[in-house]
Amino acid sequence: MLAAAAAAPAPGGSEQRFSVLTWEQVQRLDQILGEAVPIHGRGNFPTLSVRPRTIVQVVRSRLEKKGITVHNVRLNGSAASHVLHQDSGLGYKDLDLIFGVDLKTEDVFQLVKDVVMDCLLDFLPEGVNKDKITPMTLKEAYVQKLVKVCNETDRWSLISLSNNSGKNVELKFVDSLRRQFEFSVDSFQIILDSLLLFGECSENPMAENFHPTVTGESMYGDFEEAMDHLRNRVIATRNPEEIRGGGLLKYCNLLVRGFKPKSEVDMKALQRYMCSRFFIDFSDIGEQQRKLECYLQSHFVGMESKRYDYLMTLHRVVNESTVCLMGHERRQTLNLIAMLAVRVLAEQNIIPTVTNVTCYYQPAPYVSEINFNYYVTHVQPFLPCNQSYPTWLPCN
Repeated sequence: MLAAAAAAPAPGGSEQRFSVLTWEQVQRLDQILGEAVPIHGRGNFPTLSVRPRTIVQVVRSRLEKKGITVHNVRLNGSAASHVLHQDSGLGYKDLDLIFGVDLKTEDVFQLVKDVVMDCLLDFLPEGVNKDKITPMTLKEAYVQKLVKVCNETDRWSLISLSNNSGKNVELKFVDSLRRQFEFSVDSFQIILDSLLLFGECSENPMAENFHPTVTGESMYGDFEEAMDHLRNRVIATRNPEEIRGGGLLKYCNLLVRGFKPKSEVDMKALQRYMCSRFFIDFSDIGEQQRKLECYLQSHFVGMESKRYDYLMTLHRVVNESTVCLMGHERRQTLNLIAMLAVRVLAEQNIIPTVTNVTCYYQPAPYVSEINFNYYVTHVQPFLPCNQSYPTWLPCN
């Protein structure tokens, strides 16, 4: 019933978007929802240890008491991919939980935010004086990111709860969202309602022959095709120009993790769209630097050794596929990526110590705020000195 209500015609109209999870997959899902996740407080605020299952149940209950109907709750993104295929190569970091709600007015947006802050107040341990703690104080203490999007096609808000190891609990409240995935391998959503209801109502524990029917959906379209991509580490997407940032950073991350494009020829064309959309959304060199540094920090926890390979992959893709960008802007971005790559090597203490050699890389003038020393690496120069670029690159 839930699956039928949520169904939407996939491109072409013939794909099967939904699939029922196996017992093994249901067990992994139940384990993820039952594991306590620390929500770290800033300053003197204590760390909250809360199970995702509890967060969902409390937030849902409070919303419905305030008159906001929750149509369903879903696990989204890399955590859902991990449930469906444990050895996917993606791992999972954030816990993305989607609440399907109606966000028709500004007042409802604010009410949702207030409800989440009230829940955080209840999660504080015993002995904490809660009388003088305001919603603003809780936001400053426990919220990593707060986003609201309200336009003709998208109406949603995001409240990301802090975790020092990068494993944030992200609560997304969605009325409408035109684009809900970047690539087929991260397009899965698992509807949690039946499993949550089972936990509340059943007196007996789950077993292979006694567990709820849990349904997954691929927002890419064909569930089995997306699962095949996940098992075989295939990169596939459509219309990357619809994705904020073009999916460029995630695409390079997949390449570093051993994923291969479904079609090399088609992907070369898609790379152009990825780069173009990235530079539309992050046109300023300062914005690009902040975005790259944030991505490196949040997506390579425990995989710091991969950051250099990632930056080199990004450098290659940007160098090969950037079109419709002025020559000096292109060189600025490439120099920025190169600078970050050298800095990563320096942080890992693998820069060779060599005397009487010329340093081939000099940070650009706009990186004046970084205390950057000169180092020598075997990968310089990235760009031949005699190579020139036209002021405008051809778009065809």
